[in-house]
Amino acid sequence: MTGYGDTYYARTLADASQRHSLAGTVKADVAIVGGGLAGLTAALELARAGRSVVVLESERVGWGASGRNGGFVGPGYATSHANISRMVGSERAEALHRLSIEGVRIVEGNLDGLGMTENKRVYGKMSVLRYHDPESLARQCEMLKRTFDYHVEVMQADAVRAVLRSPKYFQALYDSASFHFHPLNYARSLAKAIEDLNGKIFEGSRVTGCDFDGAEKVVRTERGEVRARDVVLAGGGYTDNLVPRLRRSILPIATYVLLTESAPEKIAQAVLTPMAISDNRRAGDYYRVVDEGTRLLWGGRITTRTTEPRRLAEMMQKTMASTYPQLEGVRVETAWSGLMAYARHLMPLIGKLQPGVWHVFGFGGRGMNTTAIGGRVIAEGILGTSDRYRLYEPFSLAWNGGPFGVAAAQLTYWTYQALDRAKERQAARAA
Repeated sequence: MTGYGDTYYARTLADASQRHSLAGTVKADVAIVGGGLAGLTAALELARAGRSVVVLESERVGWGASGRNGGFVGPGYATSHANISRMVGSERAEALHRLSIEGVRIVEGNLDGLGMTENKRVYGKMSVLRYHDPESLARQCEMLKRTFDYHVEVMQADAVRAVLRSPKYFQALYDSASFHFHPLNYARSLAKAIEDLNGKIFEGSRVTGCDFDGAEKVVRTERGEVRARDVVLAGGGYTDNLVPRLRRSILPIATYVLLTESAPEKIAQAVLTPMAISDNRRAGDYYRVVDEGTRLLWGGRITTRTTEPRRLAEMMQKTMASTYPQLEGVRVETAWSGLMAYARHLMPLIGKLQPGVWHVFGFGGRGMNTTAIGGRVIAEGILGTSDRYRLYEPFSLAWNGGPFGVAAAQLTYWTYQALDRAKERQAARAA
């Protein structure tokens, strides 16, 4: 795993301070295990409501997927609205999608309300097809407008290729309300806001044991413990065997990101928009220009192999150049990997494990909005102000299948890749 300090986001932090590790016994209303965006959002919501909170993070705030991702903020989940409707019915699926839209608003509200002036938002996201199918995009636009009063537009292929100079692209869905930003700065700003409300955050404090049987829960680290009425487990892709049932419910999936060298002239020949870009393939590419258009931040590919490939930078550069041949020869300055947590049903795992013990993780690569709403509904559950967390109850802590589940997940991904390639070849022949 590439170290936290080597990532682009870590090198461009507005706040690089490090916090103390836990020592001794601390009491609180709520103990939160995991200093990623889900745990931090829950902690902030609870602190705003006057609850005392303690966050325990094994590394540093935002160290995992929360601080290593593409920084895209938009509604939706890792699986489609149509799939969610098939699983839980249209009424519940619509309520869940509205929560995902609310998640975007939570992030915007935090950026505005906490005065995060160092975290520039760039609005606009293009979801690009790699084959010709404007009719499906038009249907999606109509459904979002009719059902959610959410407005997106279809960009035709000529408009797409005017700003994305790749022959692989056709139409795109343009969402003006989605945006991208610096996710690690956001996580660090949430942490500061929690501390401003007298919440406590301890870094370098891996949880080694727990006792959830009593009314007062105990969470232990190597040098201390937290005693609290409620515990929130928010470990994401780095969830370990502290609670075996949680670990058995996810597949840790690795994803890869690169940052190019400064190459403004070449990048300007390929990507002529500051917007966030993703394609429609399963585990497809996502990218955006950074540093005033001088570099490209590019992510994509997933694998069940959680160790970092030795030739990661070279592998990622080939992926980028296959989409934009004009970027051939542009060096990769740095590349890193991170672990995402996927459940078999591809939906977040949000709910109550037992009285006083809550979980919020498993965002499947769509965590910028779902960590926000997940943290909020768990906080509401603890506060007793709503039971909206129960909307996620149908997506249970199903066994991941162990090694067979890992193999099945990798096989499924390869199958999707083969189907994607077949569609692209068909599109190329038709063109």
